[in-house]
Parts: sequence; structure tokens; C-alpha cells
Amino acid sequence: MIIGIDLGTSNSLVGIWRDSKAMLIPNSHGEHLTPSVVGFADDGALLVGKTAAERLITHPNHTTATFKRYMGSNRLVKVGKNEYRAEELSAMVLRSLKADAEAFLGHEVTEAIITVPAYFNDTQRKATRAAGEIAGLRVDRLLNEPTAAALAYGLHSGSAESKFLVFDLGGGTFDVSILEMFDGVIEVRASTGDNFLGGEDFIELLIGEFVKRVGKENNIPQQNRPLNLEQRLRAEAERVKRALTTNDAAEMHIDWENKLITTPVTVEDFSKLCEPLLARLRTPLERALRDARIRVNELDNIVLAGGATRMPMVRRMVATLFGRLPAQSLNPDEVVAIGAATQAGLKMRDSALSEVVLTDVCPYTLGIDVAEQISESRMSYGLFSPIIERNTVIPASRSHQYRTIDNLQKAIDLSVFQGESRLVKDNIYLGKLTIKVPPKKAGEVSIDVRFTYDINGLLEVEVTVPSTGEKKTLIIEENPGTLSSDEIAAKFAKLAAIKIHPREQDKNRATLSRANRIFEESLGELRAVVSSQITLFEVVLEKQNPGDVEHARKSLEEFLGQIENDRFL
Repeated sequence: MIIGIDLGTSNSLVGIWRDSKAMLIPNSHGEHLTPSVVGFADDGALLVGKTAAERLITHPNHTTATFKRYMGSNRLVKVGKNEYRAEELSAMVLRSLKADAEAFLGHEVTEAIITVPAYFNDTQRKATRAAGEIAGLRVDRLLNEPTAAALAYGLHSGSAESKFLVFDLGGGTFDVSILEMFDGVIEVRASTGDNFLGGEDFIELLIGEFVKRVGKENNIPQQNRPLNLEQRLRAEAERVKRALTTNDAAEMHIDWENKLITTPVTVEDFSKLCEPLLARLRTPLERALRDARIRVNELDNIVLAGGATRMPMVRRMVATLFGRLPAQSLNPDEVVAIGAATQAGLKMRDSALSEVVLTDVCPYTLGIDVAEQISESRMSYGLFSPIIERNTVIPASRSHQYRTIDNLQKAIDLSVFQGESRLVKDNIYLGKLTIKVPPKKAGEVSIDVRFTYDINGLLEVEVTVPSTGEKKTLIIEENPGTLSSDEIAAKFAKLAAIKIHPREQDKNRATLSRANRIFEESLGELRAVVSSQITLFEVVLEKQNPGDVEHARKSLEEFLGQIENDRFL
């Protein structure tokens, strides 16, 4: 038996495919939702789910939540006397779900389908797989969350053909996928998202507003609040957020230092507070529509997934953008888990699902760091060369050829990145390998770089030197690090000391920002053309001739304006 697991930021669920349908498994409390919370009792016993969640306020130093946001990073979370990585804490949740499934089924479970945000990078996916293995599960597949929701919706709707958009706003992440269903095939056309946008961010705004209103006179600091106070504020903000889904107003209150502190919050207040977050939701929607080459009026339905979509302001925004009410036939808290259980049925080749074929895409662009010659004596370094572009159908394998840039070069350092920015410094570093090449004149030695991306969203990089037969494969082991406060201060000081050239002037900076945004939004040949136009403009900026800069900027703006003529939203 293969189980399907929705490993969420706020809550997790487990399900199975049985009797020709997806079935969610109740936990020890008889509930489908298991809070993604881990803690330790006074005697050292591990607590997971509702039991741990109840101790967040009372035992904040021995309990933790929302650790999914740190998946794939080297951040350590202290719980009690020990520190844990996010995948270790996630493994504790997975092990609890595994135990619930075994109690329900009456036998051991060793295999699982686990869902991940569509925009999780290679390192985060590897960390999720590791969490499953730590929990004693063989992970048969990592399934993108909006794809899982689409699978559940596709079977539930019973429609022969349709195009629909999945709007998945969970506790910590936001994903958008556009899918087409026809002849028993569910095909993902485009997928994008924001890994740091979810219900938790709406809660943070409520906390911030509460402290702003009543903090000063009640000895509540703006930052670095005591952990027990922070957990009280978070729990109360969550309660108020839920209350405002069905009421026009709610009162936020906490007991602090023997005093009851209260402030009213209306739906109007909350909506105004959340306008910046709602604006952030729009960008992935626009990108997904562009990449899928589908207009709003071509969509047959909008499917909501994730508990945060229960907020009326989110549903209103979706209805306004798409000119229709979203589908509400499936529980948004459960739809991803239902899809994971359905995928488990597909994996087990259940006869009821024999006609369903599910395709998926790579949700982000994968490429390497390259240099480009901009004049006889000058090179531009740190440019991103895409190899597998976002929303390529997977599994996929793509190969590009590159050449040496220095005379008598003996080796090539190959750095792998994920992202959409033209400069690698603005993308996510995934790993690096070095391969030896014969020392010859610049450009005379070539290498073939092949990227292979599988259905689990895991990347393999293979580099070959045709002239020697030398071959290397990259196993990405490094985890993305975080800057220390000292490193941030040093970078800030370095930036402040840089002389202001014409490229930093407002108009030029705005044009460059616009051009780089359009580069990120573009694909294929258009992306390459935009990149070359940016390079030409940067060459003019370096010469610092005001007249030439003005002419070049206007020329670039006209070019960008032509690209932006067609709008989807």
C-alpha cells in the first residue's frame, strides 16, 4: 500500500486510494488535519500535531512550527535542549502520519507520495525526500501541490475537456498552475509561485498592527519579543483571521503582565492591511498565464487549494481578476491530500485509474553561469545561461554546448543556478563542478552540458569534453546558506562606497529593472534578444556619455514597450 501525504506548513494530511476513491486517514484525534507542529514533553517524549500545538503558548521553548519554510537550508531550530534541521522536524511529522496510516490499515507502510510546493528548488526537494527517508518511508514520487489539487479536481469534475487554473495559497507558500484536461490526460501547461507567501504572512500583518496600536503603552516591544508572548500573539492573530472569514469584525486580545489588552479589527481594516500581499499574488498569476499562452476567458474554471484561500479578501480578488466565482466543490484544506492519494492509486495501477495520464512541468529555469564578450578587450561575467527553461514538460533532458574563454585554459568551473534573473547573483545557487580541458586557444575547446530533470523535480548535470571523452556528473550536495549580520553590514558598506555612475541614475535604473523583469518573464529566443539588448545598454552606460546614454535608454524603452503590448490581466 502506498500512502499519499500533503506535508504542509501549517497542517499535514495522509490519504490512501481504496475502493476506487481517495480516502483521507484520521489521526489519533479522529481528525484529518494534523498540525505541522513538533515538541517535547517534560519527560522528553516526542509530541506531534494537535498535542504539540496546544503547547506552543505554554511551552514555547520546547515546541516549534512553520519549519517547512526552512526546508533545504542550513538553518537550525532549537527545540528544548537540541537543535534540528527542517527536514528532521518534518520527518517527525511524517513519522506520525505514517503511524496513523498503519493504525488505520492494520499493517506496516513503507512507501509514500509526498507533495511539495511547485516552486521548491532542487535542494528543497532533496530535503523533503530525506525527511521521508528519515521517517522510514521510500518516497516513490514528489508531487507538486497544485498538480495534486488539479488531479483531485479533474477526477471529481468528471469533465471530458477543460482548461483550469489552480490557485494554491497555503500556510507558507503560494503556487499557481494552469492545466488542460482531455482524453484522460491531465497536462500541466505552466506552474509558478512564491515560496515565501502564505497564510503566515497575513498573520504577521495582524500581529504587527496589534503591536503598533497598543504595544507602546503596554510594554510590548516591536521586535525581539519574548517567545511566550510571540506565540500568544500568533495564536490570537490566527483566531482573528479565521473569525474575519465569517464576521465583519473581531476583537484581538491577549493577557500580558496581568492585563487584558484588546483592540478591534474589522474586515475593512484587515483588507487594507493586506493590500501589499494581495498585490504579490498577482505576479505569479500573470506569469503563469503568459507561459501557458492562455487568456483569462479561455479558462473553464478556477480551483482554490490551501486553507488561506478561505479568506474572503482572497476569494474576492480571484473573482475580480477572473470575472467569475472560483470552484468550491472540494475542501481547499484537503484537495492536495486527495490528489496525493489519487497519485498513490495511479502508482499502484488501480484499475479505476488506468485511463488517467498525468504530466507535469519544471516550474523554474535551470542553467549555468557564463561570460559573454562585449568588446575585443572586455568580458561580461556572471550571466545566466538557461538550459532547461521553466514550464518545460518533464521528464526532460536538454544539452547546450559552451566554449573556453581564456587562452591555455586548463579547467572549466561550472556553477549551476535556478531562477529567472539575467544575472546569476540574483538566482539560487545549486552546486558546482570542475572539469579538466586541454590547454588551447580561447574558443577552440568545447564542452557539452546536459541537464536532466525527472518527475520528482530532481536535477542531474552531466558535462562532457568531446575532444578528450572526459565526463563528470554533478551531485548537488551544498545547501543554500544565509548571510550573517556581519556579512550584511559589510555588503551594505561596500555598496554605499561605490561611486554613482549613470547606470545608477533613476531613469537608467528603472529601465534596467524593467528590462530584467521582462527577461525573467520571457522564454526562448525572445529571452536571448532581451539579454543582448540589456548588454548593449550596459556598454553605453559604462562610457558615461550623457547624450549616448539618453539615446540608448529611449531605444531600449521602445523595444521593451513593443514586447509589453499584449497583456493577459
